[in-house]
Amino acid sequence: MPKKPSDFRYESGPAQVPWAAVGENYNAEDVIELIRFLFQKNGDGYDEALKQVEASVRSLSEVGKSPGKLSLGAKVSELEEIMKEYLGVEYCSFLTNATAGFEFGYKYANLGPGDEVIAPAITFIATISYPLSVGAKVVFADVDPKSINMDPADVERKITEKTKVIIPVHIGGWPVDMDPIMRLAEKYDLVVIEDAAHAFGAEYKGKKAGTIGHFGSFSFHEVKNVTSFGEGGIVCTNLPFGGHFGKCRFLGVDMSRKIKNWLYDVVPLDGKYGPFAAGNSSSTEIQAIGLIQQMKRMDSIIKERRKNAEYLVERLKENDAIIVPPMDTSQIQSTHHLFLLQIDPEKAGGDIQILKQKLQEKGITNIPHFAPLYKFDVVKRMGYPVEDIEASCPQTEEVFNRRFTHLPLYGLTTEQLQYMADGVLEAVSEMQSGK
Repeated sequence: MPKKPSDFRYESGPAQVPWAAVGENYNAEDVIELIRFLFQKNGDGYDEALKQVEASVRSLSEVGKSPGKLSLGAKVSELEEIMKEYLGVEYCSFLTNATAGFEFGYKYANLGPGDEVIAPAITFIATISYPLSVGAKVVFADVDPKSINMDPADVERKITEKTKVIIPVHIGGWPVDMDPIMRLAEKYDLVVIEDAAHAFGAEYKGKKAGTIGHFGSFSFHEVKNVTSFGEGGIVCTNLPFGGHFGKCRFLGVDMSRKIKNWLYDVVPLDGKYGPFAAGNSSSTEIQAIGLIQQMKRMDSIIKERRKNAEYLVERLKENDAIIVPPMDTSQIQSTHHLFLLQIDPEKAGGDIQILKQKLQEKGITNIPHFAPLYKFDVVKRMGYPVEDIEASCPQTEEVFNRRFTHLPLYGLTTEQLQYMADGVLEAVSEMQSGK
């Protein structure tokens, strides 16, 4: 068999004078500093234990060697195979973050000035950052007050001949009702990009959230259920376009083609309506290792979160002014990334702003995880008519201003969980009694 041609940077072939991919290797002292960061002092025996680790790392460095590649290597490939199997999809790509995954879908739709994207009124700004940056119009769909997710009925009301993309967001890990969204996409020939940043591991009618639309993007930022050393994302699809994810991730570089007198070509990617230029969202081997390891604990993490959510639901049912969130069924399973706490302002004797303050005074962390996007300056200064949007999203205005906040679910002791439930019940009781 003919030998595979060597890449001049990766010492992949014989050479008298090689050119290594990694410019300066990490040494024992660098690794020790990383260990100090990952395992910070939290006990009297720390200093002595760290000395032993330092000595072992220095000894190991004398008989080991540095990796020949730090990004987009074997571990990234291994992670992508794990993800394809876990999600049940044809194509996965490991990226810098979920925002980059949304960009893949938007670019595939050839989104540009004058085009429209329908997004939920309540989500993180990353959901719509790319449309805003290219001059597309974001149309805000009102929310379903039970879940704070996009309301499919309002989505249909807001589709126009300029609509190209719908981007549902599974807030807190509870899946959007995707069947009507996909029916609208088929009826109007639209691209669906699932913002599944909170929903890695969630299920909707036998399918993993994020795998139902044309594209799905997941976040592994440091606050998510599982992480990849602080940042990272996975984009997935079953479209044939997924076969080009590698080029889409790295600037369109195509090593299978060459221009005259050079090693490769740089190609455009074929979107739904025409070609587009790729960006750069490369990920590292270290990030991949972190996520591979945490994936092994996925089931137990979600199990613990579900158990805590079930406890809170049972406790909070004691007061009918508290509206508990939807819980798992045979067809819908959440990741329980957040606990959605809502109240009926009339029954509670006040709105959520009062309850949030009372919980804060009791030392209970809570926050309505996202605000209506149309209230931010970046949207206002781009000419969006805020008052008109507020009028078109009455449920968003009601739930944000008067009804909901989020509570934490993970990393809590039994005592902390009980204290939180007691505190919510006490706070609502105080509101009802006028205290």
